[in-house]
Amino acid sequence: MLKIFRLTAILEGVSYLLLFGLTMPLKYLANIPEPNKLVGYAHGFLFIAYVILAIIFWFEKKWSIKRLFILLIASLLPFATFYVDKKYLKNEGQ
Repeated sequence: MLKIFRLTAILEGVSYLLLFGLTMPLKYLANIPEPNKLVGYAHGFLFIAYVILAIIFWFEKKWSIKRLFILLIASLLPFATFYVDKKYLKNEGQ
């Protein structure tokens, strides 16, 4: 389950960067909306999965409310899910 959460965190971060760094400029600057729609759907699904998994792990691992807050805020900031994976999730399975 931890591997799934880590993978979801990384994919959510990648989809976030793709959405804002590639597909939104394509949509608004080049008038090509299709990639934004596809990446937007994928990002939405990954965002929801990340939040649900963060809450599940917070509950199962009896983490502090501070850690839950960090996990949830990370889903809103570019590159933050990569930081969370490295700082909080990478060594959790050991």
